Amino acid sequence: MSIFLNTSLGKNKLSPKQILSDPILFLAFGFGSGLAKKAPGTFGTVAAIPLYCLFVQANSIIYSLLTLIVTVSGVWICDIAAKKLDEHDFGGIVWDEIAGFLITMWLVPFTWQNLVLGFILFRFFDIIKPWPIKWIDQKVQGGLGIMLDDVLAAVFAGVLLLLFNESGWLMHP
Repeated sequence: MSIFLNTSLGKNKLSPKQILSDPILFLAFGFGSGLAKKAPGTFGTVAAIPLYCLFVQANSIIYSLLTLIVTVSGVWICDIAAKKLDEHDFGGIVWDEIAGFLITMWLVPFTWQNLVLGFILFRFFDIIKPWPIKWIDQKVQGGLGIMLDDVLAAVFAGVLLLLFNESGWLMHP
């Protein structure tokens, strides 16, 4: 029994092999993590962790620039992927989760505690979608719509994570 989808995807019925062999779809599907049968957004966020661990090695200016590139290019990547699938915001498109996790972690120091709490907070806001996230998710179309609700969920999660850090609620070694 596989945890990955092995059926055709989207209205255009693309195969997982087509997804993985197309560079744009490969990125949009979070290096293949979006092919998970259950909770592809969570798997997409997990796929963001190694990228975050790589980016966080750089100084804050480089981290900021790389996060901005991932986010801005995500509008284009997600838009093309949605068109190739012929389906808006298909669940397997998880580049928005990757960008969202990077944004969540943007202003806090690297600690395992921040990584785990950032992951939980981002997934919480991305799944629950409090106002205005839900409104944006429903009203804004295309690649911008796919990305924007996750960016806003990341801002909510990131601000809360930053407040936890600044208030001393989290113990750092």
